[in-house]
Parts: sequence; C-alpha cells; structure tokens
Amino acid sequence: MKIIAGLGNPGPKYDKTKHNTGFMTMDHYLNEKGLSLDKDKFEGHWTKQKINGEDVILLEPQTFMNESGRSISQVANFFKVDPADLLIIQDDMDMPIGKIRIRANGKSGGHNGIKSIIRDLGTEKFNRLKIGIRHPKNATVVSWVLTPFNDEQQKLMDDAFDTSVKIIDDFIAGHDSQYLMNKYN
Repeated sequence: MKIIAGLGNPGPKYDKTKHNTGFMTMDHYLNEKGLSLDKDKFEGHWTKQKINGEDVILLEPQTFMNESGRSISQVANFFKVDPADLLIIQDDMDMPIGKIRIRANGKSGGHNGIKSIIRDLGTEKFNRLKIGIRHPKNATVVSWVLTPFNDEQQKLMDDAFDTSVKIIDDFIAGHDSQYLMNKYN
C-alpha cells in the first residue's frame, strides 16, 4: 500500500496560494484520474483506490500546514504503511517556480509541514515530491506563500502538475526514489 499526501492549508482563503502547491498537485492528479477525496477521517480528506493493481491512499491533511504530520501519521499507523511507501507533495521556496525535485529522505529544509511529518512519524525516511515556488524578492515569506501565482507563474505550475501526475504514477507502479530522481530531477 502507498500513501500520496499533498500538503496545504484548508479553506477557501488558501485555495490558490503558493503554500497550497501540494493540494493543487493532488487536485490535478485526482482530476486527471476522475477521482475524488470521498472520506473525512484522520484529520484529512482522503480516498482509498486501487490504481494499477496497487492499493493507494490519496490524502489532503486538514490540520493546517504546520500540523500535517498528525493526519499523515494517523493514516500511516492505521493502515500500517511504512514511511518508505509515502510520497509527500510539498512546495519549496529554494527552487525556481515549477521546478521539480524528488528526495528519498532528509531534513525539513525549514518547511514546517515537513518538520511536523518528521516529528510525528519519528523518521526523515519518506519520499518527497518538491515543487518550486521561488523565494520572495520583495515580500516577506508569509505574504509570498499566501498569495496566488500570477498568469506567467501559473503556466509553469501547470507544466509541473502534469509532470507530477507521471511521477505519482511511477511511484505507485513501484519505482524507487533513485529511479524517480534519475528520471525527473
């Protein structure tokens, strides 16, 4: 079994903001596959599906970004999913807008959602799909991550979302992080 979790903040106020890149990626994947998050439990919206013969849980934690680990650890513990079978989709300010990078494990890089997941899972050994949102040039970090993409930036993000669908499918198909890094980084 695999868990794919997109990170973001719940509620319409945050819908299209940069910090919700994980939710936007998950929504794009669900749209492409004709799926929806039809369950509310574990402090998240989720669904369990059979995709290419693999049991997969698709999750959007509803705990706010800084407490994402609560929801993810509840799901992982309930379904007894090893952290190596998790793929966390997150925004990354240290990369240009729309750039994608896969990581197999590691520190949080200052991302509060990832800090929360590391704390609640008790390990750094889970996969991440990082999508760049760029560091702000003339704005505070908080005001930057809580604003939407402009039209030019959104085109780059749409390309990243399309590529993310392929990455998620490859992860579900059982390709390890080294394969994914070689193919997509």
